[in-house]
Amino acid sequence: MIHVVKCGGRVLDDPELLQAFCRDFAALEGPKVLVHGGGALAGRYQKALGIEPVQWEGRRVTDTDTLQVVTMVYAGWCNKQVVALLQAAGCNAVGLSGCDGGVITASRRPPKTLSDGRVVDFGWVGDVKAENVKADFLQMLLDSGCTPVLCAINHDGKGQLLNTNADTVAASVAAALGAALITCFEQPGVLRDRQDPSSVIPSLDKAAYAALKAQGAVADGMIPKLDQAFDALESGAAEVRICHSSALLTGEGTLI
Repeated sequence: MIHVVKCGGRVLDDPELLQAFCRDFAALEGPKVLVHGGGALAGRYQKALGIEPVQWEGRRVTDTDTLQVVTMVYAGWCNKQVVALLQAAGCNAVGLSGCDGGVITASRRPPKTLSDGRVVDFGWVGDVKAENVKADFLQMLLDSGCTPVLCAINHDGKGQLLNTNADTVAASVAAALGAALITCFEQPGVLRDRQDPSSVIPSLDKAAYAALKAQGAVADGMIPKLDQAFDALESGAAEVRICHSSALLTGEGTLI
């Protein structure tokens, strides 16, 4: 079975965690694809440039200046750092953004009208579904012994780059390939109590997720992570697990 692994959160911003994760990923048997974010690092660079990061329900609002920053961070430093670490660990990684080989095409997200009448314009943000993923291109790379490493920068096919949530990319790729999806970050799984790392929920269905969201136990960046996990299952992914980056090979975490 193909595995699609998403690495995000603050793992990419922690050299020790990232190196350990890359070693584990290289040791994961069988064909695999890595999708990574880099939001914490991008936010730091934005602030250094005097650009205040803006998010809505865990998703980054992306104006032109922000698009330039996230493209440099995601498709540049983060992608090439991960590829270099994987090569050092014996994994023949190939770094890609969505426009490389036209592997992922995104559509620009339309403005959203809120219940109070306010309108949120996400800017240069792209939405991706399984049908937007060129699965045959990824399969060709896998068949040749390469491991694709995808960042969250995609394109609309008309020359415009778009910033896409990395969880969305991973879910869409997993669904397109019929793969198992493993989402790794700095928490041990989905927590019943966000302040208690030992409160991992072993398995989660949609009804339980809705209840946790209503209680405020699940919020911010965890919302798109779980939304995309359920979407991946409904769109063709074989299974989904959310876990700490150190648990990639152990089977621990939350089964969706």
